[in-house]
Amino acid sequence: MLSRVAESIYWMSRYIERAENVARFFGVNLQLNLDLPEEADRQNQWAPLVSITGDKEWFIKKYGEPTRENVLKFHTLDSEYPNSILSCIRAARENARSIRENISTQMWEQINKFYFSMNNPSSLDRVVQNPFQFCEDVKNASHLFTGVTDSTMTHGEAWRFLRLGRLLERADKTSRLLDFKYFILLPQMEDIGSALDNMQWAALLKSASALEMYRRKFRHFSPDNVTLFLILDREFPRSISYCLIKAEQSLYGITGSPIGTFKNPAEKAMGKLRSELNYVSIEEIMAFGFHEFLDKTQTRINQVGDAIHETFFARKPTGLCQLVTEG
Repeated sequence: MLSRVAESIYWMSRYIERAENVARFFGVNLQLNLDLPEEADRQNQWAPLVSITGDKEWFIKKYGEPTRENVLKFHTLDSEYPNSILSCIRAARENARSIRENISTQMWEQINKFYFSMNNPSSLDRVVQNPFQFCEDVKNASHLFTGVTDSTMTHGEAWRFLRLGRLLERADKTSRLLDFKYFILLPQMEDIGSALDNMQWAALLKSASALEMYRRKFRHFSPDNVTLFLILDREFPRSISYCLIKAEQSLYGITGSPIGTFKNPAEKAMGKLRSELNYVSIEEIMAFGFHEFLDKTQTRINQVGDAIHETFFARKPTGLCQLVTEG
């Protein structure tokens, strides 16, 4: 497969997953905004949503105050902001268009429907008037694309690149969703275990489509149990560990190397990160620091992404070019 084609498939998948997870961030914040006590400062609930994306300076330069309406516009339909939902879907569509012959007709039709449902004059009204439904529409369109992809695309090398991109993006965004709890929901010591604290954990799990599966495994809400479930659970499909295990399988399916070995930077970076999560405990995470551990994990996931680019997508000069350069 041409590296150009593989890269487009990989990023198409990542952008779709990124759009879905932005909608998930908004879903949990909208729910919490409704459930907060009357005396809570609801307006200040929106500022951390800008901080955790790492684009605070960009936002302040264009919008100034992080009001509910400004944050919604910025993250949903701002065509100039590259990580808004609209920009992600547009980028995914452009990648899909460039590799039209490598994906199924149903995939192309679904990504087109997704894009045009976001890029129309009524979208802003939908966001402002019914943001809950807008977020649900984004998640459902992403799920439909994933389902159509898995049902209509040959599960060969191209599909493995697509799955690799989706799972890496999901692992990163699950870590950021947990970091959202640190930024915005960190309770006072006296609030830990309270009804408000439990409500916040429930909203967080619901935003990751994890609440029902969590309740099947644990009887009560606790920081340790939620962290265990969303970081280390090897069976829940949105946990960080699960995503990295399956991403590693896709990576080794592409290279043909035996799992547990490495022959390139991507295999090495992925294996080190996945192995670390295999052996870390909740006690070690909490001792290291919840936010610090998530921040480190996000950095390591980015390093895996860089190694994938270096291994598969980077434009390498030919021997002739090297000779000319040296001369």
